[in-house]
Amino acid sequence: MSDRDDEFDDTAEPEESFDDSLTDEERAELEQEAANPLADLSPFADGFEGTNIDDDSDFELEDSEYAQDAALVYDELLARIGEQAPQPRLEATRRAVELIGDPQRTYPVIHVTGTNGKTSTSRIIESILRAYGLRTGLMTSPHLVRVNERIVIDGRAISNRALAANWADIRPFILMVDAELLAKSEEPLTYFEALTVLAFASFADAPIDVAVLEVGMGGEWDSTNVADGQVAVFSPIALDHTQRLGTTISEIARTKSGIIKPAASIVSAVQTPDAQIELERAADLTESKLGFEGDAFELLSSNVAVGGQLISVRGLAGTYSDLFVPLFGEFQGHNAALAIAAVESFLGDGSQALVGDVLAEGLATVTSPGRLQVIGAEPTVIVDAAHNPHGATALAAALKEYFTFDEIAFVIGVLDDKDAKGIVEALAPVANRFYVTTSQSDRAIAPEDLVEVVREFSEETTDFDSFAEAMELARAWAGENERRAVVVTGSISLVGEALALADSEGWKP
Repeated sequence: MSDRDDEFDDTAEPEESFDDSLTDEERAELEQEAANPLADLSPFADGFEGTNIDDDSDFELEDSEYAQDAALVYDELLARIGEQAPQPRLEATRRAVELIGDPQRTYPVIHVTGTNGKTSTSRIIESILRAYGLRTGLMTSPHLVRVNERIVIDGRAISNRALAANWADIRPFILMVDAELLAKSEEPLTYFEALTVLAFASFADAPIDVAVLEVGMGGEWDSTNVADGQVAVFSPIALDHTQRLGTTISEIARTKSGIIKPAASIVSAVQTPDAQIELERAADLTESKLGFEGDAFELLSSNVAVGGQLISVRGLAGTYSDLFVPLFGEFQGHNAALAIAAVESFLGDGSQALVGDVLAEGLATVTSPGRLQVIGAEPTVIVDAAHNPHGATALAAALKEYFTFDEIAFVIGVLDDKDAKGIVEALAPVANRFYVTTSQSDRAIAPEDLVEVVREFSEETTDFDSFAEAMELARAWAGENERRAVVVTGSISLVGEALALADSEGWKP
């Protein structure tokens, strides 16, 4: 057991010796504090509300003071069953939120699922809502560098202080549910289940006006589905996580359609015929209103602009022209169209046009870290979290349309449950060489195995056990010509490591 784990060991005897003059009540309070080192950070310990640091605070300074407390929380989460082994159940999460007063029922919810584009779509929805003056909560996954990224309050990742404080508040109830599950010979709450409860509690504590929730995996039995989304949003559905969700588009779409609640508003990107049938079936069963891109709304145009693109969109209730989106790739234009339809559904039930200036502000200020993000210059380094063939195809198309590089080197690492061959095949037409490596994930394909896949499509291929070494040589190659670029892709964990490396080495963004 690590030192940090030991600090949270419920079986350890407290070392403190309490004064005999203390009352029984005072003694009990001190013993409780000794048993839980984060107890003093509880949102209700001193009667204050809202633990995310306000705009008048010195955020960086104050946040750093609680870095160790947040690290303790993350260690506890990591000790649980990981995200790649989700439990197909809702009862455990439902029991946990019930014990803390069902915080997810204290604010309306927009629920987002799909295979590709759901994180960017969620971020765009949140940015538009915030431009309207609403205090937002956003839950996305996975994180790139810090777990705090998964819980965003009013456009800012949750502070270390708030993360630790809210965990201290819900931790006794999390442990109570763990004990109940173990008594029934079931697994305790998983990493993602516990994190979902933490996000719901953090949003209620903030407090927020609306939550935008990205599904972790699937939909029907994803722990976020204990919340009732007034609006259900579907980005494109493709084959992914087939071991868990099914081996056909129909099976995967059926699972994802489980987020649709009775009488909800549903908006969906263009889907394959099989996926569309499943969404239509679910809409009929729940008596929900369903609008598909291309019919109920559409991206009218997308034109390359400095720093992103200009789009025009026909929404559910209005047409919006020449909107700047600081994201690269036509697929981001489609994500923006889907997000606009979702916000129209939420604010006016799809019958009231959005305010043009407010919409323009929301789109112009959106960010989507790790998605066609330029993290280095001289030489140019781009990261993109494409981790399946559909995402890799979109990446390759965007590189040709939005950039003018003569040569591109891909630094690539792929996880063992992904279609590595399909990803490489999609990238090969725009690749001049590959630097094959691995992330620190224990599910990463070994470089010596992945390189054999890559060599089916490119002879200009070298493998590296060290990601840092692969990046060093790739950047050196790109630095020989200003029209060369390095693109890091293949897995979200690899993109996260690239972001951390760029920060530590001070690359010019």
